[in-house]
Amino acid sequence: MSLSILTVLGLLMLKMSLSILTPRQWALSQTVSDAHLTYERAFAQRVPFETLTGPTSPWPVYPATSTTSLEIGRLPGNVPIMGTVVRTRTDATPVTNPAAMSIWRVQSVLTYQIGGKNYVKSRTVVRTQ
Repeated sequence: MSLSILTVLGLLMLKMSLSILTPRQWALSQTVSDAHLTYERAFAQRVPFETLTGPTSPWPVYPATSTTSLEIGRLPGNVPIMGTVVRTRTDATPVTNPAAMSIWRVQSVLTYQIGGKNYVKSRTVVRTQ
């Protein structure tokens, strides 16, 4: 009888500890993806304007896109988080830019999958010259 009670108690404790790990894993994956998007934003801000608008730009003019697959981090148990970054840029229109300045919206979209669920995050940087 006491062995049965201890077994049930042990199973309940195991279930409770596993329910605590799920939010931590989600927070870890969010932190990893936010860290990579911070890199994307910094890269978009520091790239020279000549490179940004050149023919070999990492951000081609919309509707063209540049797609890169990469590992954005690892979950506990050394499980890799694979993601895809899609980059593009758009020019300001004469309606939104009456001063005719050189203004570009540079966008990076990160998609990744964890536990069968798809996640999408994006960052947009406005560059002017």
